[in-house]
Amino acid sequence: MKDIWAQWDDEARQLFFQTYRDLSYLLDIKVDKHLFRAMVQFWNAAYNCFTFGEVDVVPTLEEYTTLLRCPRIQGNKAYVRPASLPIFVRKLVMITGMSEQWTVARVQQKGDSKCIPWAILKDLILTHPDVAKKVNVLALSIYGLVIFPKAIGYIDEAVADLFDRIGKQNTPKLEKVPCRVFFEGYSPLKEATTTPRRDDITEEKWMDILQNLREEEVLWKAPWMTPNEVLYRCGSFDWVPLLGIWGVVGYAPLLILKQYKARQFR
Repeated sequence: MKDIWAQWDDEARQLFFQTYRDLSYLLDIKVDKHLFRAMVQFWNAAYNCFTFGEVDVVPTLEEYTTLLRCPRIQGNKAYVRPASLPIFVRKLVMITGMSEQWTVARVQQKGDSKCIPWAILKDLILTHPDVAKKVNVLALSIYGLVIFPKAIGYIDEAVADLFDRIGKQNTPKLEKVPCRVFFEGYSPLKEATTTPRRDDITEEKWMDILQNLREEEVLWKAPWMTPNEVLYRCGSFDWVPLLGIWGVVGYAPLLILKQYKARQFR
């Protein structure tokens, strides 16, 4: 994907930025392999979060949308599943602009999900005559391989479903609280790509740090976390069940407030 981005001209890049904003900066993020291997061992599959001792940490919906700064992503709508959905093939036809016959021949079954190989989408991006379609396919690939990976080297049906529905569906009424936006042009992902980071900390050292992490050492509010609204309640429920792309996940409004350093209450 980085090679493809490097080959694109200014027209294609500008169209990508206009449509998907900071999504392309994910291609430039340097991954600390030692930290990554250490953190994987603390992933709590039962609660879909990282558990370090008594500290639970998980990226929130607001954090994803703020990091990407993508106007198409509407946090209120990302987890709402419409009553009827087009089949995977039809979604891919709409996204790629290719024929149904072409698409059917390339969809594969991986475990319990339908997928399309990244290698096929890569070739499509390199040869597609429509610049807008090339942009859409690369964005879909970043969502499927970087943000919501499932089967290595494949883009899952659920990711295509989410990608196709972003910003298009109605949502249930949710109560919100305003939060001031400091300045519109700031890009946390762009800053992350240029900020020097240490890469000499071993996996063993990271394990020791994470195992001994205490709650008072955790800064809950990220300095770049300045969206214009925060979802904090759905009716009278403290824990809100939301339909994630691979099933139902628990969304904790009170945890969101804690990440904004708000006073906790019951």
